[in-house]
Amino acid sequence: MVRDIPRLNSLDWRTSRTCDGGACVAVARIGDTYLIGNSSTPDGPVQSYTKYEWRDFLTGVKCGDFDDI
Repeated sequence: MVRDIPRLNSLDWRTSRTCDGGACVAVARIGDTYLIGNSSTPDGPVQSYTKYEWRDFLTGVKCGDFDDI
């Protein structure tokens, strides 16, 4: 869990290029921690993941592990 998080809306959040301003998945990084939130609620809630968890998730996406979901 991340402690001493700056105001969430002050982070550099990234969303998909295809996000049209709706409720999209948003990702921000603080050091070695990755935060995932909803672009329509910039002040939270968020989930945090270590850089290793994030790497494993991205590997799964690239390998198609979530294609049937």
